[in-house]
Amino acid sequence: MTAAAVTGRSFGDVAVGDVLPELAIPLTRTLIVATALATRDFQDVHHDPELARERGSKDVFMNILTSNGLAGRFVTDWAGPFATVRRVKIRLGAPNYPGDTMTMTGEVVSAENGLVEVKVQGANSLGNHLSGTVTVEYPAAVEGKDA
Repeated sequence: MTAAAVTGRSFGDVAVGDVLPELAIPLTRTLIVATALATRDFQDVHHDPELARERGSKDVFMNILTSNGLAGRFVTDWAGPFATVRRVKIRLGAPNYPGDTMTMTGEVVSAENGLVEVKVQGANSLGNHLSGTVTVEYPAAVEGKDA
């Protein structure tokens, strides 16, 4: 049995101003409910449409832990298998409701000493759902310092 070579982006491949490819995420009811439950967020506004409406929402909506995870995933899918998430710092805006699509966009705003900061935004038909930054780190060997 042979080991497969792991390939992917390295720190040397990243430059300030790089634009990440957009990622469209369909916002299904299943995604919203399942990820709320998976993150142990049992607030009824994330899984019970009737109670969500009683509390002033038009439907169930995505929880912040899922939004954090999707922001991190968006950046790590682009950054590759060598990058490790060091920080996710986002603010929420318009809710993510079932039946909509959130489109993630990003741009590298800094890259030094193995750390890459990406400005991210996730927008749906109501406006910006999330905005902020995700910072990833590449190990020294991948940067070429210890290679």
